[in-house]
Amino acid sequence: MKKIGLLFIMLCLASTVQAAENRVAYRVDNALFEGVFISPGPGAPLVVMIHDWDGLGEYEIRRAHMLADQGYAVFAADMFGKGIRPEEISERRRLTGELYQDRERMRRLLKGALAAAAGQGGDLENAVAMGYCFGGTVILELARSGEDLKGFVSFHGGLATPPGQDYARTSGSLLILHGSADTAVTMTEFAKLADALEQHGVAHEMITYGGAPHAFSVFGTSRYREDADRKSWQRFLDYLGQTLTGR
Repeated sequence: MKKIGLLFIMLCLASTVQAAENRVAYRVDNALFEGVFISPGPGAPLVVMIHDWDGLGEYEIRRAHMLADQGYAVFAADMFGKGIRPEEISERRRLTGELYQDRERMRRLLKGALAAAAGQGGDLENAVAMGYCFGGTVILELARSGEDLKGFVSFHGGLATPPGQDYARTSGSLLILHGSADTAVTMTEFAKLADALEQHGVAHEMITYGGAPHAFSVFGTSRYREDADRKSWQRFLDYLGQTLTGR
């Protein structure tokens, strides 16, 4: 099993040499942001990716290349601003906290990212949005906003629904990939989300991985769990194949 895990990580690392990365500057609320667009070619189905609380970095770009290798165009969005990639925990908490407290701004940033993706040729009519940790929380905000995408995917993201919000306007299906050993996002929140989605008739699939903590898919960290990462990534690829058309 150790050999299989090492092979999976090596494949993840090797995938970064494929499609070219295009840095994309765009403005929202008169502030400058910088995303990354990676595509295997014109007409590829689109994945919009939202980063973790440390900002758009090597991890997301590596995952974007892995998706491009599978035939998907990826727009990795920027939720903090060009050049803002916080290293200190206190700064990460401040930046994410400001957006948690201002959901309207969060939604404007998401709309700006979608517009930037479309400006690069991304097909929003054949698109899924996904995110990691903080990004997973943001993806659920996008789903609740009623944005007309085909699907929304959260990897170990926050699952609580803010007061005054619900999933009545959600159009696409949801895929929730969660570690049952996650102490930051409890199984109680997981169950409440399932109830909320069922209440509003939202198509969804929610999977837990035993022994997997928060951020279980971030390779190279103490929280990484190869088995949960491998299984969740494969389910994600299967979901994309089932949800999007063409490759």
